[in-house]
Amino acid sequence: MKYILAHDHGTSGSKAALVSIYGEVIDFEFKETPLYLLPNGGAEQDPDEWWKAILSTSKKLLDKNLVPVEDIVAISCSSQWSGTVAVDKDGNHLMRAMIWLDSRGQPLIRKLLKGRVLNIDGYGLFKGLKFLKLTGGGPAKSGKDPIAHILYIKEEFPEIYEKTYKFLECIDFLNLKFTGKFAASYNSIVLHWVTDNRNLNNVHYHDGLLKFFGIKKEKLPELKRSIDVLGNISKSVADELGLEKNVKVIMGAPDLPAAAIGSGAVRDYESHIYIGTSSWIVCHVPFKKTDISHNMASLPSAIPDKYFLATEQETAGGCLSFLRDNLLYHKDELLKEEKLPDVYKIFDKIVETVPAGSNKLIFTPWLYGERTPIEDHTVRGGLFNISLKTSRAELIRAVFEGVAFNTRWILKFAEKFIFNRKMEPINIIGGGASSDIWCQIYADVLNRTIRQVKDPIQANARGAAFIASVALGYITFNDIPKYIKYSKIFKPKKENRKIYSDLFREFLEIYNKNKKMYKRLNKHI
Repeated sequence: MKYILAHDHGTSGSKAALVSIYGEVIDFEFKETPLYLLPNGGAEQDPDEWWKAILSTSKKLLDKNLVPVEDIVAISCSSQWSGTVAVDKDGNHLMRAMIWLDSRGQPLIRKLLKGRVLNIDGYGLFKGLKFLKLTGGGPAKSGKDPIAHILYIKEEFPEIYEKTYKFLECIDFLNLKFTGKFAASYNSIVLHWVTDNRNLNNVHYHDGLLKFFGIKKEKLPELKRSIDVLGNISKSVADELGLEKNVKVIMGAPDLPAAAIGSGAVRDYESHIYIGTSSWIVCHVPFKKTDISHNMASLPSAIPDKYFLATEQETAGGCLSFLRDNLLYHKDELLKEEKLPDVYKIFDKIVETVPAGSNKLIFTPWLYGERTPIEDHTVRGGLFNISLKTSRAELIRAVFEGVAFNTRWILKFAEKFIFNRKMEPINIIGGGASSDIWCQIYADVLNRTIRQVKDPIQANARGAAFIASVALGYITFNDIPKYIKYSKIFKPKKENRKIYSDLFREFLEIYNKNKKMYKRLNKHI
């Protein structure tokens, strides 16, 4: 049997997993990495801390001697998407990475996108049409895309911009560290909005789009497919990890396209929901299309001949982290415990005691703005309909339900995007999918059958491994569904349908009636 050393690099930390070429996760190690939130919408992470986490988790995992080292044939990464690392010719980063939460480039990108006369949703008509034609989407007005990061660096840190040899996505920086080679994949580069994606066999930088942004082409990396071999692992990294010198490093894919593979939903219109720090609904599609009003588009997939429907819910599991750390169980208090409790399992037990609807308490999960189905960086979360009788248990369940309500909002437009096809059943993955009660809430709120993929927290690592397995010829993408197992199947409960439909209507009204207030309160953030 052959194995892949797969890395799932997220916002909260990095996971090294040993995965067979057929998707069986043998074991894994995880290490947290800090997030630095700055004024005016800044969100950064230190690439050195990423790499230290990559190396330490890899060493811990490999030191267990779970498989013969000579049977580890490849390294493949999945990583948080929409981040920017500025590096010099030697591959050294010149500043901390601006990650997917960073909106400091928002004023610059909005100014560029705005037309002189005709504007639709903040886009100049002709500018918007050009982006849609060539890229399948367009820069987010929130300023959270890499192209906005680059414009911000060019404007605020011109000396760093000039010193930058290449601007790299997070995953492409990790691949550089493993091989010493600068490259991006067709899907990792997408959110720069400077590639022509009309022909999946010929994705390339578009000179007109580069000129529009005023970005030099030589500052961007060479493009490859996700299943391409970037090269052998560098001698220094191989020696440090104790790996063979002929281990291949595969291009891999960012989190959304990698998770789509790891979820097992690889056939057209088969869908999955991911619940991590953020969340999404994704399915593969055989066409290029954009819904600019709801910030969703079909983008190049890790599968070379397919697109995938991309959506993004800004905070999901992050809402539980907020609940734990900021409201109920502050980290300082947890450190006083002799043995740290698994707070999320405590949440699950508490939520199970509360009837559906949380006594009509509604939580809105917009703790850091929202991307889909509305792109609004000023909207904020809240708890609505609190009374003196509101219990802690109801509050916790309302958070679980509020995240699911937002997903139902996305689902409505996602199904329209695929020409009113019903997404049924839906695979569910990510750390949040480990919660049986949350899976049941999703089934009830969405009124859909939810299939809990076995080891759901390993889906990204599994997806990265599957990409490597296909790249090296061990399997095909069509083989993947037969290797996916499900822990449980959750059917919607009819008795909960009315309460959730009623509360969902009110959930939408909360946004519609308060969005102007959010803009007034948060316009300078």
